[in-house]
Amino acid sequence: MTESTKAVPPSPDITAVLVLADGTLFWGYGFGREGDTVGEVCFNTSITGYQEILTDPSYAGQIITFTFPHIGNVGANIEDTETRTPAARGLVVREDVTEPSSYRSTSHLCDWAESMNLIGISGIDTRKLTRHIRAVGAPTGVIAYNKDGVFDIPSLLAKATAWPGLKGMDLAKDVSRTQIEKWDGTRWTIADGYGSLTNIRAHVVAVDYGAKDNILRCLAETGAAVTVVPATASFEEIMAHKPDGIFLSNGPGDPAATGEYALPVLKDLINTGLPIFGICLGHQLLALAFGGKTYKMKQGHRGANHPVQDLRSGKVEITSMNHGFSVDGDSLPKNVKISHISLFDKTVCGIECTDKPIFSVQQHPEASPGPQDSFYLFEQFMDMIVKSKAA
Repeated sequence: MTESTKAVPPSPDITAVLVLADGTLFWGYGFGREGDTVGEVCFNTSITGYQEILTDPSYAGQIITFTFPHIGNVGANIEDTETRTPAARGLVVREDVTEPSSYRSTSHLCDWAESMNLIGISGIDTRKLTRHIRAVGAPTGVIAYNKDGVFDIPSLLAKATAWPGLKGMDLAKDVSRTQIEKWDGTRWTIADGYGSLTNIRAHVVAVDYGAKDNILRCLAETGAAVTVVPATASFEEIMAHKPDGIFLSNGPGDPAATGEYALPVLKDLINTGLPIFGICLGHQLLALAFGGKTYKMKQGHRGANHPVQDLRSGKVEITSMNHGFSVDGDSLPKNVKISHISLFDKTVCGIECTDKPIFSVQQHPEASPGPQDSFYLFEQFMDMIVKSKAA
């Protein structure tokens, strides 16, 4: 439905509304769980992978607007989830969710969303909403779904304006594992599905700030036996596992807020000389641990077609991204150089230490929306570990 500032639904069949903190209303049709949910409204330009996106822990605290209109057309299944419980607050789509058309589907997206406690709204002019986000930055909003079509707009608006936003918010502890876990699952193949690690080359400790399962699979694919520890694990707890390398995962929220407890640990890990690899939030935390700075972006990068250039080789990779904070390249010390940049806006997408086997990237190399351009980064990490062990 069209954007509105009036509190009265434009037609009697309306069952949901998106209320932005500036008072803008988008009327539509609800699905998933009834009720309301508040969060930062962002947009993702991916054509495929909506289930992986919705279960990515990095989306904690966010309502995802999908710019591709046909969301739900391949249904949902138990294999394409990135975590056990979605951290996203809700989703906004253009078209009504249709019956799934895929041999891999085991449920309708609407049923799956309800089982995952997600609130969705369809019938929205997502192009108009996306332009609004581009103009003003990611706003706070509330999705309300009521089958009776009755909404208390002033109350919903008050909830939207009262929500503090992601800046300064530590969400990693909310989505991190709370127990130590051993991981040996490998990547999916069309012939055999997911596999298991058979040839162990090294032991990697992964710090879980909101890790996607497919990252852990990609680590195992290189021959890494992975031990996953909580975001709040101490230096002593991590080193007690006798790691050959350290992995720092993706995750949600403001890296500076997570850094209050993560940075002292990371500084000690850096001083061990062990190989370290970070992705997304892990990348931002590494930059902070080296003395750099991060900042909140106006609208962030979220999609599956982001061009990133490897400055070392000149190669351009088509990548998946999901981040609302970025590393300030000018703040990095002399022994940390920029290895990758976004070709959209020249923001920092990768760093590497010149005197230690440490590197990180902003993009998600484990996500493969067709291209698998960045899978080499996992092999690069394993090569560092093998070289370190030999030394």
